Amino acid sequence: MTKKSILTRTAGIAATALMLAWPAPATATDDPAKVPLTLDRAIHLVRENSPALKAAAEEINAADARITQSRSAYFPQISASAGYTWLDTVSKMSFGGSPEIQFMPNDNYDAKVTARATLLDFGKRGTNVNLAKSGKKTAEESLELARRELSFQTVQLFYGILFLRENLRVEEKEVASLNKALDYTTKRYKAGSATRFDVLSTEVRIAATRNRTLDIEHELRRSELTLRRLTGIVENTPLSLQGSFALTPKVSDNSGLVAQALEQRLELQLSRENERAAKLHRSLAMKQGVPVVTGSVSWGVTNGYQPDIYELRNNVAAGLHLEVPLFTGFRTSAERQESAALMRAATQRRIDTEQQVKSDVEESLDALRTASEKITTTEVQVQQAELAARHVRARYENGMATALDLLNTEASLSQAELARIQAVYAYVMSNYTLKRVTGEVFW
Repeated sequence: MTKKSILTRTAGIAATALMLAWPAPATATDDPAKVPLTLDRAIHLVRENSPALKAAAEEINAADARITQSRSAYFPQISASAGYTWLDTVSKMSFGGSPEIQFMPNDNYDAKVTARATLLDFGKRGTNVNLAKSGKKTAEESLELARRELSFQTVQLFYGILFLRENLRVEEKEVASLNKALDYTTKRYKAGSATRFDVLSTEVRIAATRNRTLDIEHELRRSELTLRRLTGIVENTPLSLQGSFALTPKVSDNSGLVAQALEQRLELQLSRENERAAKLHRSLAMKQGVPVVTGSVSWGVTNGYQPDIYELRNNVAAGLHLEVPLFTGFRTSAERQESAALMRAATQRRIDTEQQVKSDVEESLDALRTASEKITTTEVQVQQAELAARHVRARYENGMATALDLLNTEASLSQAELARIQAVYAYVMSNYTLKRVTGEVFW
């Protein structure tokens, strides 16, 4: 076979190999339990049913509330109070034989409404509001990152199940071929043209293949259970996946993909937001030692004023309060040192994330190229193994090959087909991995 024909057939493999014969898409009137599960629908179900995503969404609501809390410092704080105090002894005085004059009542009543407000704090309130806004943005990006990670996990499970089903098909095909060989070998053994060792060798190969089949079935059930848990699909609902390994990658130049990743990767955006928050904490720490001016005004009714100390009278009070921290037990300086260290740490984490993003893109590109090349090589191996299997089967039926030759050839064919499936599976997953590491939204 010429190199051109091999490449042509390989291109067809990349586009159509391992295509699964799924039923046509269901209409709106079909039974929901019979609707095939596409990758897009699986991702939608995961996003809809995931408790982790619901928790992350509530974190955004909490962050929004924290913004409102921080803004409350700009508004007056209004409170109402009322009290009663009984005093004894109270101040009294008499002049000569005149009646005693009482300067304060035994029963004291007081009720008032007070408004207090911060008038000047040199930007501390604004910094706190910006910190709260940064927290909300971090929560939003964390939610989107969680969505993307769960979506990619769904992609891995979805194609992993397809891959395991294809593996199972190949193993079952090998078992069928070995059973056919066992029947033929048994007939030859009864006719005296084969030995008991030939029969036992074939039975051992069948048992080994069935053991591999059992392992694949176990892994398949485990993957299906995980997918059901994430999507919320109940156990008695058929899990009919509609998909294939047909995907043509579009590999761009390295520099363009790195620039795209640096712009779109949410991990990097989170690290930048964390760095910004650290700078705000640093700014707030630097303002801890500044004076704070507050004002208050209150209106109410109270008794105890002459000439009638029992009469309730209106009163108004207003005042300004200046607070200047002089010594805080080195707390302020320690807070400044802590915030400066955290800011430097956030910067280093951002740099580390940038380097990791670049490395991820390079690794994914290399994996994609490797998987693409393996498709070509494994296709050649499958062609050679199929040809060898046909020749050995014919020779064995004519008594020109041993049972061991037949078993080895069938095993080689199975291994070649599995290698081809693995190469195409790696090819597909490398594409999704590349999209993931570049920050592309593919769902």
